[in-house]
Amino acid sequence: MPTIFLEKEDVTKTVDATTLKEVYEKLNINSTTVIATKNDELIIESTKLNSKDKIKILPVISGG
Repeated sequence: MPTIFLEKEDVTKTVDATTLKEVYEKLNINSTTVIATKNDELIIESTKLNSKDKIKILPVISGG
């Protein structure tokens, strides 16, 4: 299971998921409000995950 770091909550979780989309679904995260990295590289929802991956989910910040 990949390790997921949720920056907004400053918490790390382990989620049984094989894609980023599954992570979003299991953690009830709206994918339009965050960006994600795997091993420090940007990834998309269809990205395959493995147990050694370190995923960071970061909130999207906008303003004007």
